[in-house]
Amino acid sequence: MTAATSITVRVPLKIRRRPGRKTVVTPLQDCVDAAIPTRADPALVKALARAFRYQRLLDEDRYASITDMAAGEKIDRGYLGRLLRLSVLAPDIIEALLNRSLSKDACLAWLMEPQSTNWEEQRNALLTPLLPGSRALEL
Repeated sequence: MTAATSITVRVPLKIRRRPGRKTVVTPLQDCVDAAIPTRADPALVKALARAFRYQRLLDEDRYASITDMAAGEKIDRGYLGRLLRLSVLAPDIIEALLNRSLSKDACLAWLMEPQSTNWEEQRNALLTPLLPGSRALEL
């Protein structure tokens, strides 16, 4: 019978505190596995991910309607409808949102309203100043 042997493994890491959570940051060994840093608002990222997931469920005919999906996923139908609006945004608008290169106040207010599915119309609406004296946004 052999005696028990202990092994000590040291992993260099640091804990980065962010509002409401802690993140473990490990040192990068290779650039291949490096995570792409983002400055995006976590709530916006989560909303976009949910929007595309719910749209995929509709496209795959997992649910016949938004009402059926809301009941099946146990979420409010109105909230689901607002989330699905995010899935029809132009790709460059989504990228600008994730890069935080758009005004936060203007974007959140704009995203909550019904938008055209035409990407050029979305860009024109987003670039229009929302209030007198406000600046147009750049993509």
